[in-house]
Amino acid sequence: MKDTLNNCIKNKISSYMPIWFMRQAGRYLPEFREIRKKNTDFIKLCLNPNLVNEITLQPLKRFDLDAAIIFSDILMIPYGLGQEVVFKKGIGPILGELNIEKIINTEPEDFIKKLLPVYQGIEKVKSELSGKNLIGFVGAPWTLLLYMINKESPKNNFDFNKINKDKILVNELLKKIEDMICLHIDKQIEAGADIIQIFDSWAGLLPVKELPIYCYIPILKIVEHIKSKKIPTICFPKGIGDNYVDFCNTVKPDCISIDYDIDPLWIKERVNGIPIQGGLDPKILLQEKDIIKKNSEKYLNIFKDYPYIFNLGHGVLPEIKPEMIEYVIRIVREKK
Repeated sequence: MKDTLNNCIKNKISSYMPIWFMRQAGRYLPEFREIRKKNTDFIKLCLNPNLVNEITLQPLKRFDLDAAIIFSDILMIPYGLGQEVVFKKGIGPILGELNIEKIINTEPEDFIKKLLPVYQGIEKVKSELSGKNLIGFVGAPWTLLLYMINKESPKNNFDFNKINKDKILVNELLKKIEDMICLHIDKQIEAGADIIQIFDSWAGLLPVKELPIYCYIPILKIVEHIKSKKIPTICFPKGIGDNYVDFCNTVKPDCISIDYDIDPLWIKERVNGIPIQGGLDPKILLQEKDIIKKNSEKYLNIFKDYPYIFNLGHGVLPEIKPEMIEYVIRIVREKK
């Protein structure tokens, strides 16, 4: 079938359940690990259009999936703004010093020039992707702001007051980030992306009273920009719990992606028919097949007559076996 994600999101079709996986192109695939072994600089890898094309299509050559998501990273935006980004094995991303003047004064043309290989990679994928949807993506303003100021993953090192102490700097930086996110989205759409997903990976770290300021309103601006392009948006404000409902009421995304802490029945009854994506805990795919089947079928049954995209509540873990991805796809296909 063609254009299945768009049909689910735009037309709210529930007779066919599309399936794809966050991080479906990644370390759990031996063919990806082979490429990664020879390409140790992650940013350079994301800037190699031929390898981006190959990696993006790897899972679609293996599995019966409905969409490709471009192989890239949310931190390409800080990189495009001139902040150093290095990925260290076992640690994750490390960002360089924040030169606010340099970032604020980055011209759109210079940003596009630095990220041109990303868009060339999208064009290559699109030319080979017959009938399947191609998802482009960005990090949300809050998540990017956090990385840029914190200079590393906030997983083990986060202090909201430290991030928020210089309001003028934060506001200046947020405005620039929002502008560059919109530009990055425009270039991805021009290159062939037909759906955009916004990852607010660290939204769950925000104090509840700060969610409207740092999560809802900045994402709303970007969603409205994407809607003006007639392209559907999937939003993934990970970790915000019950506030998913407030998020949906404020932002009105075309589709909401839920994490594994969200009760699927609870959210289905509260988002006024907005298509839903995801939810299954990736760790379930490390269990025995009967547990995988039981948990997958829970989502299939709850969303049986609802516009729903089968996915996980976060990315595929490196230790998941490809056979288990294949097994989940089979469960979804047989159910429908």
